[in-house]
Order: sequence, then C-alpha cells, then structure tokens
Amino acid sequence: MSRMHLGVLGAGAWGTALAAAAAKAGCRVTLQAREDEVVTAINTRHENSMFLPGQTLPEAVTATGEMAALAGCDAILAVPPAQHMRSGLRSLAPYLRAGTPVVLCSKGVERDSLDLMTEVLAQELPDAVPAVLSGPSFARDVVIGLPTAVTLACGDDAAGAMIAAMLAGPKFRPYLSDDLLGAEIGGAVKNVLAIACGMAEGRGLGESARSALITRGFAEMTRLGVTMGAQAQTLAGLCGLGDLVLTCSSTTSRNFSLGVALGKGMSLEEALSGKLSVAEGAQTAPALVRLAARHGVDMPISAAVHAIIDGQIAVGAAIEALMTRPLRSEF
Repeated sequence: MSRMHLGVLGAGAWGTALAAAAAKAGCRVTLQAREDEVVTAINTRHENSMFLPGQTLPEAVTATGEMAALAGCDAILAVPPAQHMRSGLRSLAPYLRAGTPVVLCSKGVERDSLDLMTEVLAQELPDAVPAVLSGPSFARDVVIGLPTAVTLACGDDAAGAMIAAMLAGPKFRPYLSDDLLGAEIGGAVKNVLAIACGMAEGRGLGESARSALITRGFAEMTRLGVTMGAQAQTLAGLCGLGDLVLTCSSTTSRNFSLGVALGKGMSLEEALSGKLSVAEGAQTAPALVRLAARHGVDMPISAAVHAIIDGQIAVGAAIEALMTRPLRSEF
C-alpha cells in the first residue's frame, strides 16, 4: 500500500516541524515554501536553515515553491501566519480536491474581519473538511523528537482519525476532539496572554504575578469561549490551559519574548525588529478585544495588552490599572 501524502502549506518553524513529525509517522510530505532559499536548503541539505536551523529533516520531506505540488494530497496542514491564512488558502483553492481535510495550525483572529481561521477556511475553501491542530508545542521540541501532546479537533470522525494517524508517533501524540471552536479560541487567546506574562517578567514582577496572570487570563479565555459556544472542558485541556501554561512560561515563546522586551521598555517596533518569525499575539490582540466586545465579554488583561501595543498606555500604568480594579468575587 502506498504511503499517505501530506501537504504542508507554509514552511516556517512550525510547518517544518509538523512536516518532520508526519514523515517520521510514515507519510510522504510535500512542504510548500515562499522562499527559494528554503526550498533549496531542504531539498539539498535536509535543513530549513532560515526558520529551523541546525535540525536535520527526514528525507521523506521535500520542499517546493509551487502550490500546484499540493494537488492530490490526502490532507493539508495550513500553517501560514493567521493574518496571511486567507491569502494562502485562496492560492491553494485551484488545486484542492473537494472533501480534502485541511488542518488549521495557526492561532489567531483575522484583524479586519474578526473571523477565526475556521471561518476563513469556510469562506475560501468551502468544500474542504475543516480541522484544527493546537496545543502546548514548540517547533524545536517536535523536530528533535521530545514528547509532545496536542489537540486535533475535527467534526468528521473518519477524517480526524486519518489525520491523527498521519501525525502520530512515539513522541508526538494528538488527542481527538470535535470542538473546533474551543481549540481555536484557546490558541488565539493564549498568545495575547503570553505577551502579558512576558511583560511581567520584563518588569521583574515575580512568579506570583505571572501565576495570577495565567489564572485570571484562563478565566478570560473560558468566558469568551463558552459565550461563543465552545466547551469549557476543551479550554481546560491541551489546546487551552496546556498551551497557555507553556507559552506563558518560556522565552522560547515568541509572544512571551515580545512581552519581555516591552516590559523592559522597548517599543513594539524595536522588539519586532529583525525577527523572521511572527508573534501572533501582537496582531491578534486588537481583533480579540473587538471580538470580546462584540460578545459582551470582559477581558481586562487582553485589553491591557492591546492598549500597550497600540501605544495608548504605558506598561506600568496598565499594571496599576489592573491591580486597582474594583474588588469582586473570584467566580
């Protein structure tokens, strides 16, 4: 029997790591990249030296600059940054067979439309089977084979089982769910909260402050998710609380690192200067605040992050405002 063929749209660090995981699970993987130098490096040296340097990729991973090379794949992992997901899916549309599973692996809310990635997918590729992959996972951990568990949400049981089999290995474990909305909201909100925790780290506020931010941030995530129709237990799982704890606790997180820089007094432009990778939370924060307002959900930590990024308030003043909010019951 021939091997399953997985296409990966987007060859950043996360797309590359997922391609490696799928190849180790026995798939033939075609990784689409925009950068010619990435295609050349992967096909000649088995390394994505631009986005994931120093890591050897399995020979079953081949790179291409042509979107047409993804035609006929058994499933597609869509890994462009959230703000570029729509254009990426639109470019894929002429080559995608109806009924092909498309797994959304980027975390965010589209700024202009306030659409989640599943909504973008439904608009651009209405004949695709939607799925969401999210959870506590750093690209470098996955590519070197450190144990990682994630949520794979799909409303089609057969498609979900097929995708899980294409990715699962001894060191990479997807847990199935049917709550796509919960998986998406957890991934989007945790990036914004990670910036807040990074700011606390940059200001030297201590571990107690970070613990409080994680806990109260999780309450914000849950309020929004449940109000929008997600399941509370999803948000308490890998793609919500699990991802939140990881992203808020390590400088490996791009969003946490951005927050550290902002907490130390750098401007947003200075903090992002020269970075190849994307801190999704910086783009998601304004959209998230507007989305929360649309649903009547109070998210003060997320709102403070947006205000700081937007230049409306200084970090110190935002912290003081959060700490002097009216006293209330925790629940």
